[in-house]
Amino acid sequence: MAYIAANWLELLGLLSGLLCVWLLIRENVLTFPLGLIYALITVVVVARAGLFADVLLNLYYVGMNAYGWYYWLYHGAQRRNARLAVHWVPRGQWPLLLGLILGLTLIMGWYFAAFTRASLPYPDSFTTVASFVAMWMSARKYLESWVLWFVIDVVQVILYLYKGINEYALLYFVYLVMAVMGWRAWRPHLTPTPA
Repeated sequence: MAYIAANWLELLGLLSGLLCVWLLIRENVLTFPLGLIYALITVVVVARAGLFADVLLNLYYVGMNAYGWYYWLYHGAQRRNARLAVHWVPRGQWPLLLGLILGLTLIMGWYFAAFTRASLPYPDSFTTVASFVAMWMSARKYLESWVLWFVIDVVQVILYLYKGINEYALLYFVYLVMAVMGWRAWRPHLTPTPA
């Protein structure tokens, strides 16, 4: 009972995070309001651990969850169907997305290493920047978002285990499995790319 009392916020984050991703896999728009709650909880948890890039990431998640909520509700309706279709990322966007991840990871990592007491600034920055991109891809319902989430989750598990945030390490391990489930659930709904 003492463990629960000491770690209740991390446990609440774990539960809300799992439910949020489960709803995303199911293509349920309620993933976004729940994601807002999860992101706010996580801001507090990672700030206490000195993972400053993760603080920025979860503040970004607050905004992206609002965007995703709107986009899934109204963009799909503009296409005259009940739900937004799953798509591939357009080929021309890949160099930009990969360049953003690499460049911003190096810049953010350098900043946190040089000017703060951040722990593990470069891997923390990678997960943050890559998550910016993956969250945008999820909000746009791009299938490859699940591949990027998988890579991010691997790094996050290692980071959280190293920092002793065991509940979040467990959460991200489950996210690894859920990323595979998400890919498999969205793949049959993929809209073919026009020739």
